Amino acid sequence: MDAKSVMNAGDRIPTEGGTPLGQNPFAALSGAGLPPAPNPPVARAPEPAPPSAPEDRGRVDIVREIAGRGGKTVTVVSGFTGIGQAEKEQLARKMQKACGAGGTVKEGRIEIQGDRREQVAKILAQAGFRPVFAGG
Repeated sequence: MDAKSVMNAGDRIPTEGGTPLGQNPFAALSGAGLPPAPNPPVARAPEPAPPSAPEDRGRVDIVREIAGRGGKTVTVVSGFTGIGQAEKEQLARKMQKACGAGGTVKEGRIEIQGDRREQVAKILAQAGFRPVFAGG
């Protein structure tokens, strides 16, 4: 490196903006034969809201169990009426995802690992069930 390429501490680069550009870089595009801009999208009527969950699909009990599980806490949801195994499994998957925990469907009951009663109750209420905390 030579002495001229090194800047002194007193040399400053101006930052106040300087002179504007002498040309518009997009000016040549106006006569380039480009197609016109597309028309703005036409506003459509809003789509109807998806049907909400039924008002009351029945009462379900939410219980925290420890006994017989090697000291592990499990949240058990039971008392479903009128829904099949497939819907219980779908609800269980939604609960597992929301709680960040494992779980299963056994003997018509949904079991979620850990004490997740509050989170499970919210999901059940959104699905149209009436969650009730049972037991101690």
